Amino acid sequence: MLPVDEPRLSADLVRERHERLRARLREAAERAGRDPDGFRIVAVTKGFGIDVVRMALETGLRRIGENRVQEALPKVAAVPDAEWHLVGHLQSNKARQAVAAFHWMHSVDGLPLLRRLEAIAHDAGRQPQLLLQVNLSGEATKSGFEAQWFEAETAGRGELGVAIRELRHARVRGLMTMARGGAGENEARATFSRLRELRDHLEASVAMELPELSMGMTADAEPAVAEGATLVRVGTALFGPRPD
Repeated sequence: MLPVDEPRLSADLVRERHERLRARLREAAERAGRDPDGFRIVAVTKGFGIDVVRMALETGLRRIGENRVQEALPKVAAVPDAEWHLVGHLQSNKARQAVAAFHWMHSVDGLPLLRRLEAIAHDAGRQPQLLLQVNLSGEATKSGFEAQWFEAETAGRGELGVAIRELRHARVRGLMTMARGGAGENEARATFSRLRELRDHLEASVAMELPELSMGMTADAEPAVAEGATLVRVGTALFGPRPD
């Protein structure tokens, strides 16, 4: 059931919300001296049905994010024209299904998973675009590479760099993180700034471009864009609260 003050979702409402969101994020980018067209919105449809995915595409939102592989599969089958992004934790036993369904995976959180995705991509003839998730908040509830280990790896030529350079089918395109739940704007910006610095160090270490930074959700999208986010994962600001 919808909250009492929540309007019924429609294509016009999603379009209006999308336009307002994009305008706010463009302003945040301009205030920070960044390219106002340097980010893309990933519309997260977790908890919503196929009709909402179709509604999103109708309003120009073609990048669709899902948290769980099993929930996403029927949506991917019904709306294959979308660009599908896995933004939630990926279990190793769902990796083969994920490679078949998603163009992008934002949540690669360990070297074993990275190598498994490469092997599956080879077998399936796929070229998934991968983002390495770094847990910069230190919260046990969040997945990701441990921040200090990742920082040490980017400072030298460790096993992470070797694994990235050995990829032939899957491709690492950048990094992803989440700010601490409830973080204020300054704390969120510090987290996102640190991810950008880690990306820059990793680029130098592996001698290849890693252009993508997946940072920011509804609550902290503006500080994320101000710090250089290229992919912003937004659900509530577009579709309202998830239905029960």
